Amino acid sequence: MIMPWRVAVVLPAREGFSPGAVGAIGLQVAALAGAQDVIVGPPLDGPSLLPDHEYRAVTPGLWPPGRRSVRYAAAAARAVADMGAAVVEVHNRPDTARYIARHRPGQRMLLVLHNDPQGMRGAETPLSRRDLLRLMDVACVSGWVRSRFLDGLPAACARQVGLSPNGVILPAMVPPMAQRARRVLFAGRVVADKGADLFVAACAQLAPQYPDWGFSMIGADRFRADAPLTPFVSDLRPGAAAAGVDMAGYRPHADVLAAMGQAAIVVVPSRWPEPFGMTALEAMAAGAALIAAPVGGLPEVVGNGGLLYAPEPATGLARAMAGLMDSLPAREDLAARGRVQAARFSIEHARACRAAMRDAALHRRGA
Repeated sequence: MIMPWRVAVVLPAREGFSPGAVGAIGLQVAALAGAQDVIVGPPLDGPSLLPDHEYRAVTPGLWPPGRRSVRYAAAAARAVADMGAAVVEVHNRPDTARYIARHRPGQRMLLVLHNDPQGMRGAETPLSRRDLLRLMDVACVSGWVRSRFLDGLPAACARQVGLSPNGVILPAMVPPMAQRARRVLFAGRVVADKGADLFVAACAQLAPQYPDWGFSMIGADRFRADAPLTPFVSDLRPGAAAAGVDMAGYRPHADVLAAMGQAAIVVVPSRWPEPFGMTALEAMAAGAALIAAPVGGLPEVVGNGGLLYAPEPATGLARAMAGLMDSLPAREDLAARGRVQAARFSIEHARACRAAMRDAALHRRGA
């Protein structure tokens, strides 16, 4: 569905929007952008992901005094003031959305949540979340995120909180499992929350038994080529080298998708409750056999298209990996089911859901 009216899409203050510096939120904003969208965000580190769309770079000024997040919200509010946007869509920052709404009375607002709102400034309590609904509609990328937002709120609030899942472009053709590299892949931020150390520990147990298999990690602490070398990554490197795990560091998103399209198995061993699990969805779409943690929004995204297995302790994760490494038919079956599941999250479906949420925000009660 293509909206005939303008939407101002406000990125988080630290979200990149260039090919060499972009995270999951920026990638989805680019993938779901409507023809009339204007992107508002921090200064670009290179060309825009959407060269045909207007990009308004904002930098926090000296006013109002206080936290940088407040000054960024004020700069974003100034940027959208003369835009004539029918809807202002703020991503993942309840405090920014609240600031814009209060300084632009009557502006139709949509807050898109990609993470647990109960850990966000401005949405920590039921009272603060109910206050948000007096000013805007809310779109959540998963049912898990939606349940976290509605936790402790009256049932009537649910009508203003909808689902707007992430989407994936399903490749028309993927290499059959029998032709894939005997490789197990981890892709994502190399941090404890994502279970990067659990992946290395599991690989260390398996490497001596499977000399014809390779193990790889793509990612860094942040989604950018100049990501810092953190103590966690430094501490992980010796163990990874001893286990034969190739740590490729940050790679552009296209390279990650290409690696998923060649790997036999992709592992998403997250400790924290993933609000959605984009890596898991992309792995299924790419035709890999998926192992993912049964936390947060991952179960609803993965469905029966992957193997849900607790990654801790690493011994159990290693057993799950070995079960797939030992059986080509098991990998083939899982990959086929994964492709079917990924099709349920097509980019077309995601665009339609986002368009419906924008329309609901525009025509909310009192309009």
